[in-house]
Amino acid sequence: MARVFSGIKPTGSVHLGNLLGALRNWVTMQGEADAVYCVVDLHALTVRHEPAELRAATLSLAQILIASGIDPERCTLFVQGHVPEHTECAWVMECTASFGELRRMTQFKDKSEGTDFVSGGLFTYPALQASDILLYDTDQVPVGEDQRQHIELTRDIATRFNSRYGDTFVVPEAVIPPTGAKVMDLQHPDNKMSKSEDGAQGTILLLDDPAVIQKKFKRAVTDSDGEVRYDPTLKPGVSNLLSILGAATDRGPAAAAEGIERYGDLKEATAEAVIELLRPLQARYHELAADPAETGRLLALGADKARTVASATLDRMRSNLGLLPR
Repeated sequence: MARVFSGIKPTGSVHLGNLLGALRNWVTMQGEADAVYCVVDLHALTVRHEPAELRAATLSLAQILIASGIDPERCTLFVQGHVPEHTECAWVMECTASFGELRRMTQFKDKSEGTDFVSGGLFTYPALQASDILLYDTDQVPVGEDQRQHIELTRDIATRFNSRYGDTFVVPEAVIPPTGAKVMDLQHPDNKMSKSEDGAQGTILLLDDPAVIQKKFKRAVTDSDGEVRYDPTLKPGVSNLLSILGAATDRGPAAAAEGIERYGDLKEATAEAVIELLRPLQARYHELAADPAETGRLLALGADKARTVASATLDRMRSNLGLLPR
């Protein structure tokens, strides 16, 4: 069985696009692969943050993942900062990557523009990301196009290290996951729904109250011709609602349009479907939030499983590098 690694950063709030576009696939992969899922809290340190907010966001994200169907009994779910092998391996990754490779990373260019302070960690975090992946003998990394460059760098680092010091790391493959629903902003349907826009009227957060969800869908942008049909080019707002309705009810967007003639009815049907989709998730989340010790127990189990694999990889790496045994 192939081992799959995916990570998610505890910044912003998790929204409907995350659930329909990615987390559903994570749940499915639990039964198809040896799945390793990581809340990458150390990646959040590349920019200034409030410690209390990071702590709360990390715990909340783990609880949302479990509430979404990620089962710690069927996969390895852990917090990156609980497995110290990540940072030790990351230093070796930094020493294996070249300055030029790190400088060419497009996400560094994008995130460093227009800021007064650019941390060294923002520059070198692709090395930590490579460490995250390589520590677990990962075979496959599901990624979108925006992350493909990072996986190519990880492959280059692993290949270079293996060439210099002998077979140490599995060279992972980037895989395009099954296409989930492409969820766009309700107010700006040409833009993807974003988890960085907390409270925005165009974003449905997974923990939004039903009344808030209804209000946001009621205000969703459509168009003026009044015809309910799926046409992302000419009718992006209506098509976005149909995509969401279809994904929430396990239908295609064209099938979701059947029997709906008015925009108001489409908005109401979509809101109701999303509320029902999120109802069990929200109930499970609130159970976990009321008992944070249980979440801590589950994350500790995940960290123990993760360290069993990561420590073996790290020992192999240290030995091949010529470092003295501990």
